[in-house]
Amino acid sequence: MRSTNQRLIALCAGFLVAFGVLWLRCVWLQVIDGPRLAGQARAQHWVSQMLLAKRGMVTDRHGAVLAMSARAPSVFANPRQVAAKEYVAGRLARLLDRDPRVLQARLARDKGFVWVARHMEPRAVGEELRPFLRQGVGLMEEPHRLYPSQELAGHLLGYVDIDERGLEGLELSLNMLLRGRHGRRSTLRDARGDVLIGPWTVDVQPEPGHDVVLTIDRVVQGVAEEALAWGVKKFHAKGGSLIVMDPRTGGLLAAANQPAFNPNHPADSPAASRRNRAITDLFEPGSIFKVVTAAALIEEGLVSPEERFFCEQGAYPTVARHVLHDHTGHGWLTFHDVITYSSNIGTAKAAQRLKPDVLYRYIRAFGFGRKTGLELPGEVSGIIAPPARWSKLSPYIIPIGQEVAVTPIQLAVMTAAVANGGWRVRPYLIDRIQRPDGSVVRTSEPSRELVLRSDTADTVTAMLVSAVESGTGRLAKIQGLTVAGKTGTAQKLEPNGRYSHSRYVASFVGYGPVPDSRFVVVVTVDEPRPLYFGGVVAAPIFRRVVEHLRGYWELDAPAGLQTLAKLR
Repeated sequence: MRSTNQRLIALCAGFLVAFGVLWLRCVWLQVIDGPRLAGQARAQHWVSQMLLAKRGMVTDRHGAVLAMSARAPSVFANPRQVAAKEYVAGRLARLLDRDPRVLQARLARDKGFVWVARHMEPRAVGEELRPFLRQGVGLMEEPHRLYPSQELAGHLLGYVDIDERGLEGLELSLNMLLRGRHGRRSTLRDARGDVLIGPWTVDVQPEPGHDVVLTIDRVVQGVAEEALAWGVKKFHAKGGSLIVMDPRTGGLLAAANQPAFNPNHPADSPAASRRNRAITDLFEPGSIFKVVTAAALIEEGLVSPEERFFCEQGAYPTVARHVLHDHTGHGWLTFHDVITYSSNIGTAKAAQRLKPDVLYRYIRAFGFGRKTGLELPGEVSGIIAPPARWSKLSPYIIPIGQEVAVTPIQLAVMTAAVANGGWRVRPYLIDRIQRPDGSVVRTSEPSRELVLRSDTADTVTAMLVSAVESGTGRLAKIQGLTVAGKTGTAQKLEPNGRYSHSRYVASFVGYGPVPDSRFVVVVTVDEPRPLYFGGVVAAPIFRRVVEHLRGYWELDAPAGLQTLAKLR
C-alpha cells in the first residue's frame, strides 16, 4: 500500500513538473516572445505589394505620342521555394533566352525575391512557363517605357532605367511629375504563397503621373533630324546640332543632334552619341557673332549702314603682331557690305568705336555667358570674360567671335532677338503639363525683354538678307522666299591653346520669312571635312530644312527684292 502511494505521489509530481514546464513555455511564447512570433505570422500570412503608378505620356504640340508606358510581363522567383535550383535555372534560361549561370547564381541567394527576366515580349512568355509558376517562380506585369518614334527627339526626351526612373533629358528633369505616386496593397496569402483577394484586402491606389505636352512639332523635328543627318554625312563631320525656334515666343519647334541614339535602347549607343549638343557643346561662334557687334554699333548710333570702311585688301595688323585676315580681299566697303561679305577687318575697325564695357553689356543682353533656362539638364552657360580681364587684342577679336564660347541654343536666342524686332525671348520646350483627364496643371508663359529698338533690328535684318541674297550665305537662298542669315566658320582650339588649322565648327543662323519671321534655324556642324566654311556646309542644311517645311508651314512667297529694298 505504501509503495502504491509513493508511486502516485511520484506520478503526480511528474505531472506537476510537466505542467509547469508547459505553463512556463506558454507564458514565454505568448507573453515574452509573443510580439516577435506575431510579426513572423503576419509576415507569412500577409503580403504587401507595391502598385506601380503609370508614368505620364510626353506628346508633341499636336498630341502625337513621343513617350509612353505600356505593360510588359516580368518573371521573378522566390529562391527559398525553388527546390531543384540548377534544373529550374537551366529550363528557365532556355525558355527565356538567359544565361543559365546568371540564373543559378540568383536562385542560390538566400532571399525571398529575385528577378529572373524583366520586360519580356508577351510572346516570349508562353505556356512552357506555366509548370514553374507553382515552384517558386512568378509572373507579373510591369510598366515599361516606350518611345514609339524610335530616335526622334531622343536627346530631348532622354530615357529611364529599368525601374522607370528618369536618367537623362526631360525624363530626368520632369521625373517627379511624370512618375506619379505608387500605391500599395496589403492582403492575405495562403500556404503556397498565392495572394488572396477579399474583404481583408487594403488598397492604396496609385496616382498616375502627369502628361507633358511639348512645343516640339513632330513633323518639324523629323525634317530637322533628316537634314542634319544628311549634312553630317555629306561633309564627313564628327557631329552637329540643329534648332528650330519660334522667334515670337521662344518655343522650340525642333532640336536635333548628330550622332543620334534610340532611347528605347540607350545602352547600345556610346555616351558621346547621347549628349545633347544643342545645350552642352561650347564653341567659338566666329563670324555669326558679328550680328551682336553690328547691332550694338547701330543701336548706339556709332555707325550707319552707308558708312565706308577700308578693309586693307585682306590683311590688317592690329596689336601684339597679330594680323586679321579676310577670306577674300576687299577694298572700301560700306558697313552694310562689311556684314554682307563678313569682313573681319571691317568689323574689327568699326568695333573700336565701342567701349569694352558697352560691347560687353550688349553681349550679356543677347543672353551670352548665362544659361537660357531651357527645361533640360546639362545646359552650360558659355564663356565671356568681363572687360577687366580682356587683353589688348580682345577688342579686335571678340567682335568677330573669338575669345567667346557659346552654345547653339544661345545663338537661337540671339537670332530671335533680331528676327522679332529686338526682343530677347526665353526658349522653352514645355507647352503645358496636365493630368491624365486633360485638366491643365501648368502652362508656360512666353517671357521676353527688349534689347534693341525695332529700327535697329530692321537695319541688321537688311544686312543679313543681303548676306543670303549676295553675300557669304548665298547657298541658303530660297527661291521666292526672303530669308535672312549669317554664316560662321570657327577654328577649334588645340590642347596647346593654339587655333587648329584642320578642325573647324561650321555654322549658320537664319530666319524668315522676312519681315514677319515665323522661324529661326540654327545649324552647327562639328569638324566637317574637307570643306569647312559655314556658307558651304551649314547654309545648305538650313535651306534643306526650310524648303521641306515651306508647304507644311504654308509660307507665302513674298516679293523678295521689294522686301529687301524696303528694309534697306
